[in-house]
Amino acid sequence: MARWEPDARGRMLTAALELFSEQGYEKTTACDIATRAGVTERTFFRHFADKREVLFVGGKPLDETVSEAIAAADESATPLQMVLAGVREAAVGIDAVRSREQAAERARIISSTPALRERELLKAATMTVAAQAALADRGVGEPVAGLAAHSAAAVFQAAFSRWISGAADLSLAECVDEAAVTLRDLR
Repeated sequence: MARWEPDARGRMLTAALELFSEQGYEKTTACDIATRAGVTERTFFRHFADKREVLFVGGKPLDETVSEAIAAADESATPLQMVLAGVREAAVGIDAVRSREQAAERARIISSTPALRERELLKAATMTVAAQAALADRGVGEPVAGLAAHSAAAVFQAAFSRWISGAADLSLAECVDEAAVTLRDLR
């Protein structure tokens, strides 16, 4: 093994995306990723539980970010404003740790692998449930808490799709702002 190089985690992410694209998710092993990244397999497993986790790490979990933003929201904010602020905060976090190109490649890999699609849907559902619970903690009752949480999840998904498409030269957070305005205009 060569001498130590910085950013093993970032190199493994890049290697995984390259290998998943070149030979497919199913045919790529953790050992392949480690070798391409120039680390040992042991180093790989110190960072990730399995090869799937390479695609699902980075930054603070969305559900935590959204919940914390709702808890910190101004008392005068509406439930939808609270949860949209949380989703925007999550978008800022994603912007900080992942490039649009990496996110687009990651999304393509996930969409082509049923087990990964299931994991991605679970992540989105976890964020929605957490937002709903955080709103309930703020005294927001049903059905308002559920509608606000599900609406914000839809805003996030629409914004993410727009961002990775590259249709506009906007950050993910700006795409969230744009989608939130579109939601408000749906009346």
